[in-house]
Amino acid sequence: MNDQIHSDGSDHEHGALGDAEYAEFMELAAQEGFDVEDVEGAIDEAGHGPLPVLAVVGRPNVGKSTLVNRIIGRREAVVEDKPGVTRDRVTYEAEWAGRRFKVVDTGGWEQDVLGIDASVAAQAEYAIEAADAVVFVVDSTVGATDTDEAVVKLLRRAGKPVVLCANKVDGQSGEADATALWSLGLGEPHPVSSLHGRGTGDLLDAVLEALPEAPAQRFGIALGGPRRIALIGRPNVGKSSLLNKVANEDRVVVNEMAGTTRDPVDELIQLGGITWKFIDTAGIRRRVHLQEGADYYASLRTAAAVEKAEVAVVLIDASESISVQDQRIITMAVEAGRALVVAYNKWDTLDEERRYYLEREIETELAQIAWAPRVNVSALTGRHMEKLVPAIETAIEGWETRIPTGRLNAFLGEIVASHPHPVRGGKQPRILFGTQAGTKPPRFVLFSSGFLEHGYRRFVERRLREEFGFEGTPIHISVRVREKRGRKK
Repeated sequence: MNDQIHSDGSDHEHGALGDAEYAEFMELAAQEGFDVEDVEGAIDEAGHGPLPVLAVVGRPNVGKSTLVNRIIGRREAVVEDKPGVTRDRVTYEAEWAGRRFKVVDTGGWEQDVLGIDASVAAQAEYAIEAADAVVFVVDSTVGATDTDEAVVKLLRRAGKPVVLCANKVDGQSGEADATALWSLGLGEPHPVSSLHGRGTGDLLDAVLEALPEAPAQRFGIALGGPRRIALIGRPNVGKSSLLNKVANEDRVVVNEMAGTTRDPVDELIQLGGITWKFIDTAGIRRRVHLQEGADYYASLRTAAAVEKAEVAVVLIDASESISVQDQRIITMAVEAGRALVVAYNKWDTLDEERRYYLEREIETELAQIAWAPRVNVSALTGRHMEKLVPAIETAIEGWETRIPTGRLNAFLGEIVASHPHPVRGGKQPRILFGTQAGTKPPRFVLFSSGFLEHGYRRFVERRLREEFGFEGTPIHISVRVREKRGRKK
């Protein structure tokens, strides 16, 4: 079929477009005056699979966050390396030499709060788990420490490609210090000053060699094996209890100390006649004096689990007000492009008043994910657990849905005719045509005669959902504007 992904070894990757559909689409683009290379680039960019993941690891105060900021080209990662610095995000998108990838900043906080082994393992392993390659940052002015040696052992055990970054080399005099790091046995140390940018280009060239050219398609049926479901949510919301109830046995310790869990708990569970792989991200409990650090570890583990999963089941404690942390976790799953199900736990404990106020909170605080299937459950009693699998299946179906280009353009034509873009500055931009370049999640490219305002893009997304469903999945819409050179006839 034309709307299937096609690969025949040719030079072009057409995203989700088959050859016949692609040829027809390119002819339409030429008629509307778009440059062929620009259109191909837009389809390739929107049609990519999951981006490869680069983890930046190392002990505190070696300049990891400064390096992350240098890699992503903006100052976003927190650069204060002091205990308990909380980050809203730990994953960023970056681009180098025309290739895009994700960067996971593992940050640094005092390693002795839980003992050197526990903290280094927690910081490095969670990020390495989801990474395709690792940048290991060492302070060249200090040299290799016992902590660095501990991280090296973790890296060897993980078996991921490693690029060694000798940071804080601000001039020729520091080159010798960098050379000494050959002793770590990780290959060539790349001398870098992440603060001043010295040597970062060579480092990123090495990173691109270590990362997969096109990331392995880790999602969907193509690989075979069970679907991967990440149970995510803030600490103590009932994730492990839910997993135990789903599995009908105590597979996960519900009361764990902060930072002691080394590996995410992956469980193969039979539900509704289907085998699922549940990735549990529980195991982080707050200590009073480590609250912020534990929250940071929870964010790191959540990011790692989401990267491995196809569907994120976000657990929310229905007995408490929806928190900023709940919203951050949901945003993390949406930005990662995963199918989404929201499960409101402890539903059996709610009285009528709390249910009323919860519904109002959902309307105001979670309006941006009104498309996500919702289940009201009790991990303790098992109430409504049978509704979880249908909700997950609905989300996966939306996540994998693709609309053929012909049908999509007929729909876009109706939108333009019935609800044209508002006139701005005497001009009225309009959508000329579009295509769905990818799935998992659905990714659309719209080609227009002018800039489309954010509000109009949201309107188009809402109409797409009304017309075609897409329940349980985020939708990515990118817009390419025709350059001002007149239409080709």
